[in-house]
Amino acid sequence: MSASATSKKAAKATGRAGVKKSGRSVGGFFMALPPVVLIIAFVGFPIILALGFSLGFTGGLNSVVASIGLNVHRADNWWGTLDAYQEVLTSPNFIADLLVTVLVTLVGATVVLFMAMGIGLYLKMRGGPLATLLSGLAVVPLFIPVVIASWAILNFYAADGFIRSFLAQFGVDGPIWSYTVVAIMIGAVWTSLPFAVLMISSGLQSIPDAMIETARDAGAGFLRIVVSIMMPMAFVPIVIAGTFTAINIIGSFTVPYFTGPNSPNMLGVELTRYFISFNQPQQSVVMAFSVFVAASGIAAFYVWANFRSAKEQGKA
Repeated sequence: MSASATSKKAAKATGRAGVKKSGRSVGGFFMALPPVVLIIAFVGFPIILALGFSLGFTGGLNSVVASIGLNVHRADNWWGTLDAYQEVLTSPNFIADLLVTVLVTLVGATVVLFMAMGIGLYLKMRGGPLATLLSGLAVVPLFIPVVIASWAILNFYAADGFIRSFLAQFGVDGPIWSYTVVAIMIGAVWTSLPFAVLMISSGLQSIPDAMIETARDAGAGFLRIVVSIMMPMAFVPIVIAGTFTAINIIGSFTVPYFTGPNSPNMLGVELTRYFISFNQPQQSVVMAFSVFVAASGIAAFYVWANFRSAKEQGKA
């Protein structure tokens, strides 16, 4: 067979492979297209409308909600107006709600991470039936609806709840945490702990036992092993658990609505009141974008952590 014939066959084979690859790419694109279209239509487009409404663009699809809403600020420039943002962001009630939201998010996420780390480390380093039981109990909240859990927390820490009734038997005046920020924190920890335990425990379990044993043979103590070996190797699962927990808490509604005080409360509850009870949809949208900005900041840390991990592994 001549060299020219061989080269022609190779060219044909390359062409067929290229066509086949191109066909797979087009097929993959159309398979991924429906969920992307749904997200754009039912998430992206409403967000753009809401952003425009918050800037005072009250025409078009925003005309109905603008006509029935109270205290609506209308655009006085081509780019809109910031009057709604100025009104909300300078309101003492909003500032108090924002402080409560940040406080609950920080405390709740920190407590969840410490508890999940403790359970994961105990399961990895000690093991045994007790560790398995502890990790199993930690995921029980997954199977209890949030509404029922919130109602249980509300009654458990009420003035006539179990805590005060039990302590009263010993002449101790127990605390009343129902309808307080403390109850919101307890509920946030309860609902967020299972995911963090599963994520962090799986990350810690993937660390080779040989590395831990080698560190022990070299004289490293428990704290040194955790700080120098386990936490760096489980960095990404820890960051995922922390960021998802913080985003879940900062945008929560059911727990603070059932267990929290009337005011101040978390922004998820407050923006709902502004929309439903006070009939001020523009102000509620401004609060929603404030929560969105805060959650985006947390998500940015998650993206940075993943990029850093990929860069260290030579994938970026």
